[in-house]
Amino acid sequence: MAFAITQTCCNDATCVSVCPVNCIHPTPDEPDFGTTEMLYVDPATCIDCGACADACPVDAIFPADLLTGPLQVYAGINAAFYADREPVASADPAPNFHQWGPPTFDRAIPSDFAPADIAVVGTGPAGMYAVEDLLLHTNARVTLIDRLPVAGGLVRYGVAPDHPATKRIGETFSRFHEHPRLRMRLGTEIGRDVSVDELAERHDAVVYAVGASSARGLGLDGEDLPGSIAATTVVGWYNGHPDVPANAVDLSAERVVLVGTGNVALDVARILTADPDDLAGTTIAPHALERLRTSKIREVVLLARRGPEDAAYTSPELLALAGRDDVPLVVDDADPRTTAAIDAADGKAALLRELGRETVDWTAPPAGDSRRIVLRFHSAPAEIIGDTQVRGLRVTGQGGPVEIAAGQVVRAVGYRGVPVPGLPFDDDRGTIPNTAGRVEGLSGAYVVGWIKRGPSGGIGANRTCARETVATLLEDITSGALPVRVRRSPIAALAARFRGRS
Repeated sequence: MAFAITQTCCNDATCVSVCPVNCIHPTPDEPDFGTTEMLYVDPATCIDCGACADACPVDAIFPADLLTGPLQVYAGINAAFYADREPVASADPAPNFHQWGPPTFDRAIPSDFAPADIAVVGTGPAGMYAVEDLLLHTNARVTLIDRLPVAGGLVRYGVAPDHPATKRIGETFSRFHEHPRLRMRLGTEIGRDVSVDELAERHDAVVYAVGASSARGLGLDGEDLPGSIAATTVVGWYNGHPDVPANAVDLSAERVVLVGTGNVALDVARILTADPDDLAGTTIAPHALERLRTSKIREVVLLARRGPEDAAYTSPELLALAGRDDVPLVVDDADPRTTAAIDAADGKAALLRELGRETVDWTAPPAGDSRRIVLRFHSAPAEIIGDTQVRGLRVTGQGGPVEIAAGQVVRAVGYRGVPVPGLPFDDDRGTIPNTAGRVEGLSGAYVVGWIKRGPSGGIGANRTCARETVATLLEDITSGALPVRVRRSPIAALAARFRGRS
């Protein structure tokens, strides 16, 4: 029986590299890599060897015949990916080598390549993929820097606590923390504790993997009212981020409106409606768990500007949300375009077909005592209403404006990079201007991850991104564009002193 990849797929393609029969796609050298929601095992080619499951850093791969509960659907999802694709060549005569083409050596590193001193700023996935590449494929000495006192970045403070398998990729990264050519400097902030110029003076190159830590705004009247917060604040709150106070999230409102339908919005909706007992024993912050036990939230509304066919969430995350037994997911069907799109869909919107539908009275408080999540499509936010506190959100509707009574509005419309003192910054895109990772106008400075390409792509997308940046850095060194300063080790320097005395 074939294996199947399930919900927690991180897309970093570790499984692809170990598959002996080329049955996992898209591969990193295929055009659709990075654009599909996950990777897929071809059941017609899979030889059931289990190498992919052993290598998967997030425990996302299982024998298809052993999938149970909400994961059973993934056997069909994997198979459906190959239904209309041309058959992929497999190894012949024996499953030892991929048939992707001849081996390529796209990096030319001289045998006398001098060890470079390289700083990597940021311990999240982007930074750690760059560290992995540098330590495993070069003789560089790496200094790993993070402004927070604990390493992990997005994996530690961005992944929801009820996704422990996804967080497990942090174990893959943390093994490099003990590498003999790496030293860590935690609690060190660029611009406060050390400047860009000082880093450049001490290292041959600096790779900035600082992410996109701020939230995009809505630009609405009332956005600054108490009760209007960013999803980044909620995520940091339940993950125990040191920048987010324990009382940052008020759970006294019966209805919360989440503006946005991306995976982060689904994470927030899921945690706010979860049974606290189910979260006990996870990595959730103790203060968040305590407050969730006394939460008054009974309804979370996911608000989408466009229709269900254009929703930003991925199918695996929607399936996980819809598959909960204790918290129903329903669709507000007041707009006939929503119903029509769901009934006619054959893609992601078709997953909503089995959900309950209801024309919700938004002027009334949530009905009943149990919790639920409501999806409302074709509805853009227009104004956050309130005097000294949020009391509602005015949104567009087919028949005119609609006021949703709510005590809290959470904006989940994306992340945005922030400037690093001493580096150029593109304020329109929220990124550091660069070419293939090389910071424009600043020799020896490089970027990787969301600060390089914008806030798109999950954990695994950073592996390809980091590889490009490291390749650019090595090209600069080998071409002479970035000279490596020869530094003697402390032992060599001490020996030289003693030789001078003799």
